This record gives sequence, C-alpha cells and structure tokens, in this order.
Amino acid sequence: MSRLPLIQPESATGAAADLLAGVQKALGVTPNMTKVMANSPAVLKAYLEFSGALAGGELPAATRERIALLVAEENGCDYCLSAHTYIGANIAKLDQTELGRNRHGQSSEPKAAAALALAAALVRTRGGIDDADLKTARAAELTDGEITETIAAVALNVFTNYLNKAADTDIDWPVVRHHDH
Repeated sequence: MSRLPLIQPESATGAAADLLAGVQKALGVTPNMTKVMANSPAVLKAYLEFSGALAGGELPAATRERIALLVAEENGCDYCLSAHTYIGANIAKLDQTELGRNRHGQSSEPKAAAALALAAALVRTRGGIDDADLKTARAAELTDGEITETIAAVALNVFTNYLNKAADTDIDWPVVRHHDH
C-alpha cells in the first residue's frame, strides 16, 4: 500500500482536481503516480509541464522511453520500470528484446544507443560526466539539443523514480521488477 495517499480524481478539489482531470483526459487513465503527486498540486503541475515540454523537443518518444527504462533499472524503481515497459511496448512500439536491452543501456538503434550511453553515464556519476562522454555522444551525431534533452530526461526520471520509491506507490501497470546490480 502506498505510503502517501492516492488522491482520487472523484474526491480531489481545486487545482488537484483540475490537474487529475487533465491527466485522465490526456491518457484515458489516471496513473497512481499522478494520484500521489496530487498531494501537492505544484508537484503534479511541475511534472506535467516538464514532461510535456520534453515531448515537444528533439528526442523521439521512443528514445525518451528507452532513457526512462534505463534510469528506472539503474535506480531500482519497479513502478517506473513497469510503467515504461508498458508504454515502450504499447505506445512507442519497442519489441521485448529492445526493451530488455534498453534497461541495460543498449539499443539496436545507434543514435538511441548513444543517448542511452550518455544517460547511463549521467546516472552512474550523478551528473559528473566528463569530456569523453560528450565527445562520444557528439561522434554518434547527437546534437547539443539532444544532449541537453537527454540530461533533462534523466533528471525527470530520477525525480519520478525517487518519488515512487519513497511513496512505495502501488503499481497499476503489468508488474516488471528490476534486476539487482
């Protein structure tokens, strides 16, 4: 059971109600993660605006899902791993082999593999990458915009991982468990 309340859309009030209604309208469901975030409408709004802004960026949706899988695996967040495995398969249309590879920082697509290598370096060094990491990313033809968005995607996913681990959010997706490193 979640350690923070799941704010139900039907009992939410004010800004929380409006934001949860927007999530339901956009996704057709209201994930438990957003119900936890609704404890602070400011947090839910920040998450929705940050993820929405990245969706309008240069990184393709499939690459953002790949990064989410890697970060969830690295951080041991089963909620996010479950959600992004489902989204990766059913929305981004990544096959099971690719999803498994993505969790470990690999991809059959060279540009996605470069973004994952950078994301893995970011997570493992807590942002302390070196010049060689950037040189490798640029050699794989990641633009400076894509590099910046990879950093942002890692940060966004670290936030959701930490929130869901701290709250022990009830998993409302087909459950996928991380591998112990």
